Amino acid sequence: MQTGKIGVTTENIFPVIKKFLYSDHEIFLRELVSNAVDATQKIRTLSSFGEFKGELGTLDVRVKVDPEAGTLTVSDHGIGMTAEDIDKYINQIAFSGAEEFLNKYKDSANAIIGHFGLGFYSAFMVAKKVEIISLSYKEGAKAVRWSCDGSPEYSMEEADKQSRGTDIVLYIDDDNKEFLQQSRIESMLKKYCRFLPVPVICGKEQEWKDGKYVDTDRDKVINATEPSWMKKPSELKDQDYIDFYHELYPGQEDPLFWIHLNVDYPFTLTGILFFPKIKNNFEINKNRIQLYCNQVYVTDSVEGVVPEFMMLLQGVIDSPDIPLNVSRSYLQSDSAVRKISGYITKKVSSRLEEIFKADRADFEKKWDDIRIFIEYGMLTDSKFADAAMKFVLLKDTEDHYYTLDEYKTLVEAAQTDKDQNIIYLYSTDTAAQYAYINAAKEKGYNVLLMDGQLDSHFIGFLEQKLEKTQFVRVDSDATENLIRHSDRESADLTALQRNLLTTIFQSRLPEIKGANLLVNFESLGENALPVIITQNEYMRRMKDMAAMQPGMNFYGELPDSYNLIVNVSHPLVKKVITEAETDLKAEVEPMAASVDEANSKIDEINKQLGDKKPDAEQDAQLTTLRNQAEESRKQQTEVISKYAATRNDVGQLVDLALLGNGLLKGEPLSRFIRRSVEIMESK
Repeated sequence: MQTGKIGVTTENIFPVIKKFLYSDHEIFLRELVSNAVDATQKIRTLSSFGEFKGELGTLDVRVKVDPEAGTLTVSDHGIGMTAEDIDKYINQIAFSGAEEFLNKYKDSANAIIGHFGLGFYSAFMVAKKVEIISLSYKEGAKAVRWSCDGSPEYSMEEADKQSRGTDIVLYIDDDNKEFLQQSRIESMLKKYCRFLPVPVICGKEQEWKDGKYVDTDRDKVINATEPSWMKKPSELKDQDYIDFYHELYPGQEDPLFWIHLNVDYPFTLTGILFFPKIKNNFEINKNRIQLYCNQVYVTDSVEGVVPEFMMLLQGVIDSPDIPLNVSRSYLQSDSAVRKISGYITKKVSSRLEEIFKADRADFEKKWDDIRIFIEYGMLTDSKFADAAMKFVLLKDTEDHYYTLDEYKTLVEAAQTDKDQNIIYLYSTDTAAQYAYINAAKEKGYNVLLMDGQLDSHFIGFLEQKLEKTQFVRVDSDATENLIRHSDRESADLTALQRNLLTTIFQSRLPEIKGANLLVNFESLGENALPVIITQNEYMRRMKDMAAMQPGMNFYGELPDSYNLIVNVSHPLVKKVITEAETDLKAEVEPMAASVDEANSKIDEINKQLGDKKPDAEQDAQLTTLRNQAEESRKQQTEVISKYAATRNDVGQLVDLALLGNGLLKGEPLSRFIRRSVEIMESK
């Protein structure tokens, strides 16, 4: 028997492996099965080169759980090892046999998985003792048994093994008894080994018999050795892709379409990426895309390899050229990864453009499902944005779709304002903004539907990309002012009329929680609505974006600001002006004159003072005048508000405008309904 110390630089190597080297203890099974597959692939390669002339026999990897013995065994029929091989590849940690083999057979050994020579030692994360029993393919080789209890001490002796290959026997420690459960091992194999190129067998197939599942004599093969992404696109039909998608993601709807990646220069990359139905459920799920290395599952955290916006996709990427750390669990960012990421971006954008050109009708049908992906991509990736400008679509409220160039041609003539800006009108809710949309259409305008969760950001993005283009929400101003072909016409009101109307309409506004309403007057024409409510475009956009960006909380906490625009050209408003002036002029004018007189005297005193501070007498005089003005204003407001309370027509006009914007709720809505009934009964 040979004994010795494993060639490591520190006696603490095993605790490091056990606790820190691998991110997840279950990785040990992937590493051991991967090594077994490597050994199997090597014997195939040697046979094809004529360096092994014996019978290959059954080439598979078997995983056996023995709860009674407390062991887990991984067996293969690969090249096996001699005592010298074990001394070289096992006793000298981090000397990778796969690397040496690849250097020798680099032109035909692309399926070799291992890279770092540390995979075997992951077994000590879960085992108190590990044995290797191996017989090399080499002529005259003797079987060997190697044993180690997790310390640097090992023993090695001849063994009784008749068949070529290697058995790795793990004596599972007390803290990891879960790895002696058949179901646990099968689930791990399905996670990490479901697409390995060599059959992986674990247990027996079962069937239902006498009220329970019983083992049959058929081996249970865990993996599919030729997954779809390893085949050529020409070998697959649409149904093959759909079936593979459901194999990866059971229970989901069919994918919209897919992209088959297949490149071998300047790096090797295969895979299939699927576009799932996302609609408006915007959420970046980081575990959608699985990364494989020569069909060995590595991770589902593919940040760095896949651009962030493509996290919305699902599927598989397989590349031996993506550098990994020793655990194969985290990606290391380098130039190779950036090149692969750039290639995937280019491939996806090219595929989308190809689909758009090949069958635009079908592309439009799927647009609502893929829009969030494309918009997110354009917002976060400049190269994708440049490519997507050719196929990104705008949809109007009539469900017609346009490319950016098509839409510019459609609206340029009618929707260019006096400053030569093309105004893109849009709605975020066709039901809530129906009246505004209809008014815009009556003027010959087209209205886009921008109701996606990213559209508040995407609108700003398009304004930057499209020259002299502005997006204006259809309810952000009176229809006559949305696209200004000339300067705004001012409301022709006297000071008394403006004072009366402001107080009358302001006093009929109900209190709306979280909202401020400002009364404005405009001459919109007698055919426009008498009262319109609009919301400032800039502030509304800021609040929309604040809802998605924590850094903009300032805007999110501000109350909603609305404008109540009173159309002084409308006959109903003209009637209110005339009657209010007639009914209140005599009583209100003296109060207004008192306010004007007090303000005039205050201005005169301030003019005399200049930069000087008032003396005691002047300060008292200013205080008296200010109180006079304030008292007169208060009297005015009380008189006008008392009068306004009798004007049900004003209350009705205000409430109708609020109702049209979904702002009339609770008690104010109940009052409006009762008043409407009373008005109908009085006629």
